[in-house]
Amino acid sequence: MDPRFEANRANWDDRVAVHTRSKFYDVETWSNGTQGPPPREITALGNVADKSLVQLQCHFGMDTLRWARAGARVTGVDFSPDAITEAVALAARAGLSDRSRFVCSNVYDAPAALANERFDFVYVSLGSIAWLPDVAKWGEVVATLLKPEGTVYLHDVHPFAFSLDDDGVRVDYSYFEEPDSPLVGDGPNTYTDGDSVVATTTYEWNHSLSEVITSLTSQGLVLDSIVEHDWTLFRQFPWLDETLSGEFVIPVGRPRIPLSFTVVAHAPSRARSL
Repeated sequence: MDPRFEANRANWDDRVAVHTRSKFYDVETWSNGTQGPPPREITALGNVADKSLVQLQCHFGMDTLRWARAGARVTGVDFSPDAITEAVALAARAGLSDRSRFVCSNVYDAPAALANERFDFVYVSLGSIAWLPDVAKWGEVVATLLKPEGTVYLHDVHPFAFSLDDDGVRVDYSYFEEPDSPLVGDGPNTYTDGDSVVATTTYEWNHSLSEVITSLTSQGLVLDSIVEHDWTLFRQFPWLDETLSGEFVIPVGRPRIPLSFTVVAHAPSRARSL
């Protein structure tokens, strides 16, 4: 494995225990409740009952299992063995083991790890693709995993916001993908509350909107929508305000910038792809 991925995996292994004990995720309340996907995601994907869904970079599986609660047959993929172990345990605690499975694999190796299975939905949630150096290769994986007429849903950090420094006041990193020049991090804290991690070195890569969209359309996928949002789901910058619904937004009176974005695309039918 790429040594940068090895460093990232060690960091994400450490994050599992921190995140599962955090107030941010509140695993205990979630596992004993009935909370499914956010309404905006249900609107985007529609009825998932008895449909197959795979989440790439699923971490410890909470977002994956939300879709199981919505009726989907779900598969979560993550490169952290600790995350996969916790995801299986969380599925059991939530009574969702019969509708879920979890596979330990790097994103780029996911098609082989899943025996070239295809899915009705490929789902990718916030904070995922920055951990990959090559978004075009990611697009190939997505296209390979989709059934004809299957849908990919991506919600992630906006590349403009990613290019800003930690205080969100100046451009500090390239807006465009630079596979050989990752953003190297070395901090003990994660995006949640809780303890520090021991493996602190991380490698991340930014990907412009055009690079992300082209990674999908170049594989023959059809773009359905792209929406830029002035909100995100974690305190990316210290000056963001938290809403009652848990979103982090730009304070009133401050210039609005994109903080996250959503892309929805679908694979053509076999007939249209000929």
